[in-house]
Amino acid sequence: MDIKSAIFLLFVFFSSFLFAQEANFILTDVQTKKEFAKPDSLSAAKFLDSLVENNYYFTKVLSVETSENSTKILFDKGKNYNEAEVKLSDSLAKALKLKPVFVTKNLDSLKKNINEKLVDQGFTFSRVKSKYLGRENEIPKVEISVNYGKQRIINGFVMKGYEKVPKRFVKNLEKEYGGKKYDRKNVDAIHQSLQNHLFVALEKPPQTLFTKDSTKIFLFLQKKKANTFDGVIGFGNDEEEKFTFNGTLNVNFRNMFNGFEDINLYWQRNPDKGQTFNLQTDIPYVLKSNVGLNLNLNIYRQDSTYANVKFQPAIYYHLNNRQKIGVRGTFENSVILDSLYTQGKDYSRKGFGVWYEFVQPSENPLMLYRTRFRAETDLLSTNYSQENIKAKQTYFYAFAEHNLQLSGSHWLNFKGESALLNSDNSFTTNELLKFGGWNSMRGFNENSLYADFYYYGNAEYRYLIGEQAFFDVFLQYGQFNNKIVNAKPKLYSFGFGFNFFLPIGLMTFQISNGSEFSNQIKFADTKIHWGILSRF
Repeated sequence: MDIKSAIFLLFVFFSSFLFAQEANFILTDVQTKKEFAKPDSLSAAKFLDSLVENNYYFTKVLSVETSENSTKILFDKGKNYNEAEVKLSDSLAKALKLKPVFVTKNLDSLKKNINEKLVDQGFTFSRVKSKYLGRENEIPKVEISVNYGKQRIINGFVMKGYEKVPKRFVKNLEKEYGGKKYDRKNVDAIHQSLQNHLFVALEKPPQTLFTKDSTKIFLFLQKKKANTFDGVIGFGNDEEEKFTFNGTLNVNFRNMFNGFEDINLYWQRNPDKGQTFNLQTDIPYVLKSNVGLNLNLNIYRQDSTYANVKFQPAIYYHLNNRQKIGVRGTFENSVILDSLYTQGKDYSRKGFGVWYEFVQPSENPLMLYRTRFRAETDLLSTNYSQENIKAKQTYFYAFAEHNLQLSGSHWLNFKGESALLNSDNSFTTNELLKFGGWNSMRGFNENSLYADFYYYGNAEYRYLIGEQAFFDVFLQYGQFNNKIVNAKPKLYSFGFGFNFFLPIGLMTFQISNGSEFSNQIKFADTKIHWGILSRF
């Protein structure tokens, strides 16, 4: 008895037992002796038909026994023909980039691959069917067809959990992904873009609601503890080789009003009695638009010698969740506090510039960023009031950092920074660029290097212990130019340290040293930095 006859016979039994509420069908596989219970003849017929769909093309019904309340069916699946000669329609072969006729060693795997390709094209509910056409040289011939269903595209997002996110944030997601095919690639990209977001976290992967006319992605968000306290204490000798303390405090108040805003307070004291205070406010979505506002006030005072005050208002545009481009103004004043100090001059400066920033957060909590890049350029006009001299100046700045995973626990951190202040007039000491210290050349004191041009590069090897700690060894090379003293020294710095999580946050400990290439390393120049980064 072949499968078609069996199906016909089942429908005859179905009509006979139409009014029997307790009727059921017991199908027994004679090969495995396994029994399958089905509630009615239609389910039994679909079960037998599914065997053919799964490559048991010669399934036979051996016997059918009926009783008052049940029907017992013995069947033999026969051989599973997974190797087959496959035939595709011309249109399907073209769409899948396959030949119209070919032989496959694994029909199940082929059907699975075809289905995955269709899903990647947005046909989420596609069904791949196979039809037995006969045998030739013991190899079955199979025709594969596809029921495509409706192609799915992403129509929108629904926020759950933490719903007080900025409306522009949601609109940017819809702008970036709305109208795109609903496939694994785009869903994974959405997941990745939010997985390491600064202000929100995903409680679970994105879920999808399919309706007849729409495909909406549900994002289950929670508000992150984004406020941070970053404190660093440094130990080392000053220029007179006296042991001194220096320190840095960096506090960020973020997303307190659910607008992804950021208020930053920064204070630093270096061993040479210089102090920096910086206040910055960032509002990313002004009037629910993609336009952001950034206000930055910087005050630097060098003991009782001079003081610089700089104000930089900026507006910028979100290209996407990772990139910003903006314009800014610069208003700066410098005052000489000590009349005996002859290396500096009073000046006022103003100008405008443009900047670009790219930030990609890290997937690992031990590292704040995977990649970040910033470039700035400004056109400036400086007025030296006592001499009644005006000078045109240009300023350039670039910074880049990337964390590269070599394999397993082995990582490399690459970092580089460069800045240039160019002028058609000679410089004064109080307007030169300052670098060196914890966030640049670690083997030197904070802001101890004065230059009109500098650059440095950092290569750091990190060995991670899970997501709780890492040990590092670093090497730095740099050079700067100081036209006032006509110096172009080449510098190097090296050191080692470790970072690990404590209940109060991420603790950092670093030992470093550095010098010019023409000078020998001195143990007395060793710098020790200890810090803690805490989120609240």
